[in-house]
Amino acid sequence: MATQSSSRMSNAAVTLRASLDYDPVPLKFGTSGRRGLVADLTQLEVYITATAELEYLQSLPKPEGGIVRGEEFYFACDLRPSSSQIVSEPKTSPDLAAAIRDRCSRVNSQPPRGGLTQAVAQAIADSGMRPVFLGRIPTPALASYAFDRAKGSMMVTGSHIPFDRNGYKTNTAHGELLKRDETPIQARVEKVRARLYNQPATESRFNAGGMFQADSGELPPATREATEAFLRRYADFFAGQTLRGKRILVYQHSAVGRDFLVELLRHFGAEVIPAGRSETFVPIDTEAIDAEQLGIIQSLATAAWQQHGPLDAVVSIDGDSDRPLVLGVEPEGTSCRVKFFGGDLVGMVVAEYLKADAVVVPVSCNDALDRGPLRAVVEPKTRIGSPYVIAGMQQAVAAGRKAVCGWEANGGFLLGSTLTRNGRTLRALPTRDAFLPILGVLFCAAEKGKSVCALFDELPRRFSRAALLKNFPRPISEKIVRRFSPAESDVHEIIFARATDPGQLKIRADLGTFFSPALGFGAVEKVDYTDGVRIYFSNGDVAHVRPSGNADELRIYAVADTQSRANAIARMGVAEPDGILRRLEAAVSS
Repeated sequence: MATQSSSRMSNAAVTLRASLDYDPVPLKFGTSGRRGLVADLTQLEVYITATAELEYLQSLPKPEGGIVRGEEFYFACDLRPSSSQIVSEPKTSPDLAAAIRDRCSRVNSQPPRGGLTQAVAQAIADSGMRPVFLGRIPTPALASYAFDRAKGSMMVTGSHIPFDRNGYKTNTAHGELLKRDETPIQARVEKVRARLYNQPATESRFNAGGMFQADSGELPPATREATEAFLRRYADFFAGQTLRGKRILVYQHSAVGRDFLVELLRHFGAEVIPAGRSETFVPIDTEAIDAEQLGIIQSLATAAWQQHGPLDAVVSIDGDSDRPLVLGVEPEGTSCRVKFFGGDLVGMVVAEYLKADAVVVPVSCNDALDRGPLRAVVEPKTRIGSPYVIAGMQQAVAAGRKAVCGWEANGGFLLGSTLTRNGRTLRALPTRDAFLPILGVLFCAAEKGKSVCALFDELPRRFSRAALLKNFPRPISEKIVRRFSPAESDVHEIIFARATDPGQLKIRADLGTFFSPALGFGAVEKVDYTDGVRIYFSNGDVAHVRPSGNADELRIYAVADTQSRANAIARMGVAEPDGILRRLEAAVSS
């Protein structure tokens, strides 16, 4: 009897943490929301962080976006397999399988991962809220529906980042979580983690692999209520506007809002040609469209032109459908050529169309904004990421601005105040939205009787391009930033015409060895440290080096007086094996 009693006590004493057969990797905040490798995204880890965020929201007063136990809490997801399915075999991505094997080398077989939405749903229920699944819908549709009802929400999505990653994003009852929320949330995460890890393993709802003991099952059916409300948002505001006579190609790929975009454009009378639909997830980064992706879009446009006739535009959206992709189409012989316009240029067109009196953008955006008619309404530029842009918009609203908007270089357009136009109102939506900027560009072109390409030709002649190196270790990226940053942490900008500090002058000389006259760069005139290292040259070039906030990627943003020069800067930045970024990597690694 004594032996059996001792055995029972021993089994009961084994904690969940001691029973785990893998090394947990904490799910961290990225630029916006939490992101991580699917190989690390156990349902346990997602449950821990989601629970902490829900507890934090419950601690806030209602005027600050707080939620109350017993209320509805909305959630949705994108079309990535790991968002709503358990991924245990390398059926869809060899990279995912390799990542899982690498992270979980202590076990003999690939552990199951995914089912993030089920983990979120359980966290919502266990936190005393009433989980309401709105389906596989665009991130802005979820946010708009929840904000209009003053309820919290969570979107399970990896947005545009590579297939082997995923994550989710939490909203308060009024807007996105901001950077000021992250520190108190992380303190709660550690408390929730300790509470769950210290549970006896026999009492935990999680198994040794960090997944639910019992099959979490299929997600509940969802109605079209949220998507119909989102359609009405734009149908009502733009009532009387038409796209009749316009032929538009919609590149659908695997975007969660692919069918909604088709429906929205058809509502306004456009002839819509859906193309490129994929049941395998396609990670479209609207900020860094590469030659391969552009080639796919060009092929689709060429086929549509030949089959249906001339096109007026090609539009698309990223995975969770909060970032637009807008391309003009120009005749070329008997066919056509597509022309990509970056999100920062799209934002300029839409802000003018909406008659904005305050514009908030991150430092990475095209500086054409500072040379055109909007320059008088540009607020101080922010760090990269929607939480920073939102904070800037809030300041503009507090200062009395009435038509406040913002955007990022990737095109996500944010509406910081309620707008009135032709007697109709459009409620503020302080989160990235892909649909308002697409409509804004198309309606603006139609009203002016111009092609999309001609519309963008009206902007100041500054051109941008972004590119990146994937699988670039973040510690190396941070070393690169530190190498070219002043010792004083409070220095946010160096203007070298006024600089006398030897350390700052050394930075200038050091930068000149990588961004050299031999590569076409002028003298380094200024460096901005708002977010990363943004370098201004005497010939008008701009090169901005910055680690991604969502993944192990190092990005370069280029701005120049010609598109070919901006393309060349981006191309030189990411060239293999000895482009500028690789040479920077070698310099800090030696």
